[in-house]
Formats: sequence, structure tokens, C-alpha cells
Amino acid sequence: MPSRRTFSRPLALASAAAAALAAGLLAVPQSAAAADARIHDIQGGTRISPLAGKQVTGVPGVVTAVRAFGSARGFWFQDPQPDRDPATSEAVFVFTGKQSPEVAVGDAVEVTGTVSEYYPGGKDAGLQSVTEITGANWTVKSAKNRLPAAFTLAPGSVPNRYAPDNGGKDIEPLKLRPRSYALDRYESLEGMRVAVSDAPVVGPTTSYHELWVTAEPGHNRTARGGTLYSSYADPNAGRLKVTSLIPFAERPFPVADVGDALTGTTAGPLDYDNFGGYTIEATDLGALDDRGPARETTRKQSADELSVATYNVENLSPKSAQAKFDRLAEALVKNLASPDIVALEEVQDDNGATNDSVVTAGATLKKLTDAVKKAGGPAYEWRQIDPADDQDGGQPGGNIRVAFLYNPERVSFTDTPGGDATTPVRVQDKGGRAALSASPGRIDPANAAWKDSRKPLAGQFSFRGKPVFVVANHFNSKGGDQGLDSRFQPPARTSETQRTAQAEAVHGFVEDVLAVDPKAAVIVAGDLNDYQFSPALKKLTAGGVLTDQVNRLPKAERYGYVYNGNSQALDHMLTSRALNRADYDIVHLNAEFADQASDHDPQVIRVRP
Repeated sequence: MPSRRTFSRPLALASAAAAALAAGLLAVPQSAAAADARIHDIQGGTRISPLAGKQVTGVPGVVTAVRAFGSARGFWFQDPQPDRDPATSEAVFVFTGKQSPEVAVGDAVEVTGTVSEYYPGGKDAGLQSVTEITGANWTVKSAKNRLPAAFTLAPGSVPNRYAPDNGGKDIEPLKLRPRSYALDRYESLEGMRVAVSDAPVVGPTTSYHELWVTAEPGHNRTARGGTLYSSYADPNAGRLKVTSLIPFAERPFPVADVGDALTGTTAGPLDYDNFGGYTIEATDLGALDDRGPARETTRKQSADELSVATYNVENLSPKSAQAKFDRLAEALVKNLASPDIVALEEVQDDNGATNDSVVTAGATLKKLTDAVKKAGGPAYEWRQIDPADDQDGGQPGGNIRVAFLYNPERVSFTDTPGGDATTPVRVQDKGGRAALSASPGRIDPANAAWKDSRKPLAGQFSFRGKPVFVVANHFNSKGGDQGLDSRFQPPARTSETQRTAQAEAVHGFVEDVLAVDPKAAVIVAGDLNDYQFSPALKKLTAGGVLTDQVNRLPKAERYGYVYNGNSQALDHMLTSRALNRADYDIVHLNAEFADQASDHDPQVIRVRP
């Protein structure tokens, strides 16, 4: 996740709007002349102000909220005399930079300044702009005025269709249609007071004091109270981030988990930022109602079941707090019932994010396995391959990789020398039985698909005398993709191309195994950084070679990661046909909770090879 949080408000006339104004395509109506503009004239009926770059004088309104902290201080003010156009917002933010504005909520003011368009994260980030007044001065005409009523966001007020389809092009020039598209509805309310009532929490509280709620409580609910992301066509339009303008000493921000609720009314101006999109900057916070379910525990495998798990341990290194190792160990022993094999992702080298030539991870894995033994678990052994320095992406200097843990009392590992960072593993035919040329071995590490990304690790195990092939994976991240709330619609998913190529390489390896032995037991597991309906997963399951187990779960249970209020499936376990009677479980113990040992939920599968 990008580092937080930089606020900057340069006086910037959006290039698209500037070109349109120069060409006369965004002609300013007489009523919107800068000299006598009201707020709805400034906001206009598109995402870019028709007055962008112009000076406005004496714009009237009532102060509804003040941001008096950070480097993006200022205040929102709203016109109590709206026009009749639902596309034009009646409020705008006045940016004062590092200087706290000398106004109070309820002040009637007249503001003079320059209309600007601010792009959170910079224009190249592809996000929408926020219309503001910069370089402002103002006159307070009266105090303690009644605030305009908040617009209630509820089922029916937010369209289910998320955004207009503009063929991937910029939607800024398009006329807002707030009754047709959710993004248009929110843009038409930019800066205005909005409210949600008894709002379900669908994204847990973060360390930045923010959480996500939904204005559509009945839409795409998960089995545990979240909001399921199950299609590119439906990003769950009711999701909103909530932050607070209330001083922490006066009202600490609620520590909420998915499934909880903010009862009563949560209200404030509707803002937009690059870490969550449309955001209620709360001046009124609902009360936290702890409704969330408990952390899950899976059942123990029977004697004749092989239990395999996958767990992204989120940048684990010896520099991680001991408490993190202890929690991960407790999860492996208690919540996952001590799996026989564990595919780990995001195991860092022995000095973590220190960027030097260290690539070994023995200290990291020893610290974890020691914690497992202390927690009453098995004496896990491990297998992994050190990557070439700084070649596998992830946190700079961390040299993250995938690794196997296994319980030698239940399974054995077939060690075959020859595996290293650059040597590809091959499938061999040994009397009609598949075997690996190197175990552990990396799949096609020179393939361009793995550039700056973790290489998959194949290992050959034996369970009750039968061979089992496990492939641990961590596909490339979604970094660089345009966000769901991008001003380009539909957003481009450029990182998808590399993951699809990675899936093709793993699919080809599995085909090689099955070409030798069609009844081979193969498990492909890990953080694939993509959804069950994505091109990458379709490539991985092509021809019925592998079955993605997440699709066998009830729809409301198909998730193990929560991002911006969307519960989604990024981690997967796939099986060959020989393992078609698998018992699969996503064990929810991290992603839905404010208190996390990792941002991913682990998964476990029990099979009889």
C-alpha cells in the first residue's frame, strides 16, 4: 500500500477543462459569470468546474465543517439556496493550506478566491478531481446559522450502476447523471453534507483512523456482514469511506470490524481522496455497535487426510515484532489445526527491508517455526530457494519469497538437488510416475512473466506413500492499475497482463505433470493477487486442468481479503482432478478485523490423495 499521507493543493487548471474552455466547448452561462457566481455555478454539471482558473468574488454560503489539522486545512461551505439541477453540487471546499481557517461551523460567509481543480495523488494517478477555492479570503456575515439538511445516502438514492462506460476514456467532460450512476451521484454531492443511518461496517478501521460503510445494507452481503466483490460489473456502489473531523480527545475514532455497525447518524461533507475515493468527513459519528462475528477456526484433519494451507504472512522478517510471530504461530496451530503443509507468501530475508546483499531467510523461518513449537504445534521443517537480490519485487530490500513448511511426522519431502534462483524445474517420467528434476524448484524463472515478481516454488511431498505436488505462488501485485473510482471508465487493469502470463506458465507446468501421470495429485496455492472471475484465473483453470476451490464455496463465503470495503478473493487453492473430493475452507481471522496479524486470511484444504 502507498505511504500516507501527503496533502497538496496547487492551483491547477485541469488540462482537459482548459482545452475545452479554450475551444469554447465549455461555455460559461451568463448566470455562471465569475463576478456573481454561486457555488452551483462553480461546481457546474460535470466533474470540472466551468470556472476553473477564474477568480470568483463574494460567493455566499454557510460553513458546514472545518478541517483544522494537517497540511490540507480549510473549510466546507454550502449554499442554503440550491438551484433545481440535481447534477450541480451546492458546496465546495476552501483550501487554506497549513493555516487554520478563522471560521466556525454555522458562519454565513462570502468567499473570494480562485477556482481550482485538485487531483489527489497527482493527475497521473488517474483519479477524479476535487473542485476547490484557493488563495481565498472571506467575510463572516453572521454566526450560528442553521446548517443545510444533509442528503441521506440510502438504498434507492445511490444507483446500482457504478459509472458510465466511456470506453476507458476520461469521464470528466461528460454531463453528470446522478440518477443513473453512483460516481455521478457522489460527484453531484461533492462537498455537501451527506448522512448514512445505522450503517453496516464493511471495511475495518485502519491505523489511519478510517473505516468503510455501505449505504446499501442488503446488496451483495457476505456471510459475515461484509460486501462481496464478485464481478467487475458490480463494484458495490454503496461503499463509502468514513473519517472524522471531530477532535480525538472529544471523540476517539471507533475501532470497528466488518459486521459491526455505526448506529444512529453519521454525517459530514462528502470529500474525495486517493486512499479510498468518496469519503464522509464526519462531523457526527454514529455509535459503534459490536455485531461482528468471531475469528474462525477450522476442523482438524483426520488421519487419512492431507491438510495443506496457504498463508500470506505480510512482510515477515526477524525485525517483525515477536507478537506477530506469536499470532501467526497461534493461527497455524489453533485456527488452522496445524496443517501438514503450509505454503507461505511474503517471507522476507534475514534482515528485512534493509537493502543490501542478504537474501537468506533461515532466521525468519526459524523464528516462525520456533514460535509454532512454543504454541504447542509440530516441529515444522521448511524448504525454500533464496531469490537473486532485488529481483522479485515487494518491499525494497526485503527479497520476499514463497516457502514451504511441513510436518515431518505426517509428510515427507522429496529432496532432489539442483534447485536455485535461476534453474527451472522440469517434470520427469520415472516409470509412468511424475517426478521433479529439482525439489524444491522454481518454475520457469527466466520467463519474462516473473520480472520483478516472486517465482513459484514447486515441491514434491509424500503422504502415506503417495506423491503430492504442491506449487506455492505469489503473483504480481495490482500496482499501477486504475482504481474503481478512476476518472477513466472502465478503469484499465494493466497489471492483469503479467498475472495472466504467470498463470499460463504455472498451467503449463501442471500440464507437464499430468502428461506423465493424469492421476497425479497437484495443489496450486497462494496469493494470486486476482479474482476468481479474472483472466488470470481463467487461464489457470483452462481445459479443466485445475479446479479453483473458491468457486465451490457458497457465493457469500468467497473472499479472504478486504480492500476499501470490498470483500474479495485474491488467495486461491486449486487442485488437479485426482483431488476432486477436497474439503476447502477460508479461515476468516484477519482481513475483517482492525487488529490483524496479516492483511490476508489463510486457507486450508483437506484431501485424500
